[in-house]
Amino acid sequence: MTRAIPSERWLTAAAAGTPLLLALVLALALALAPRAGAAGEEPSRASQVNVVGAGTLAVPRVVVRTGPSARAARIAVLAQFRPDFRPQYVLALDAVRARDGRPLWYRISVPGRPNGRTGWVRASALELQPVRKRLVIYRGARRFEFWDGERLVRAGKVAVGKPGAETPTGLFYVTWKFDPRIDPDWAILGNYAFETSAYSKLTDWPGGGIVGVHGTPWPWLLGKAVSHGCVRLRNSDIEFLRYRVPLGTPVKIVP
Repeated sequence: MTRAIPSERWLTAAAAGTPLLLALVLALALALAPRAGAAGEEPSRASQVNVVGAGTLAVPRVVVRTGPSARAARIAVLAQFRPDFRPQYVLALDAVRARDGRPLWYRISVPGRPNGRTGWVRASALELQPVRKRLVIYRGARRFEFWDGERLVRAGKVAVGKPGAETPTGLFYVTWKFDPRIDPDWAILGNYAFETSAYSKLTDWPGGGIVGVHGTPWPWLLGKAVSHGCVRLRNSDIEFLRYRVPLGTPVKIVP
């Protein structure tokens, strides 16, 4: 249903009345006026992500292959836990299913260099959950959108990689989250940080190379291409996303 917006004649008439009436009319006009980028905005094609699910490994080691067959060549071997004992998360992009609908193989996004690698793993090796949420980064527009299904939850300005250290484009996912404020050496990451499966030529991330999505102590740099590949958000935006973005959430970076 379309909501009526107060007309110019109505506002003029209200201006001739009492200050209280004018204030009420202006408040109503602001409440009813459409807002660009507001929650409830229809998702664009660029903001859509089609994946099967995300989750962890159910076995100590998982062989990633070039095709959905035990005879296919190996691409990589993933361990159930990372070297720091944190669980390994994966994002499943597609599935091969039996006639009764049971998944037999999943095609996953393979974290690490080079970006964009995918491969097949046995379905029994994964523990997946459905995915509804996604983080979309528009590199050229220097903007992020956080979607929950068909609902735009939050949007804002970002800083991206500078020339020579561009933020890579593609479909990635959140592999870990942490609060950099517990270590003063990483104050550059602002109030909170998401680690992703993407890699850049050089980043400010601990260990180097990983593309992070994090806050910043320098909000005046947002809207610019200044980082070593990471995506910087306002501290208020990353704090908002902190508990709303689970591990395994897709991160889509478009040109």
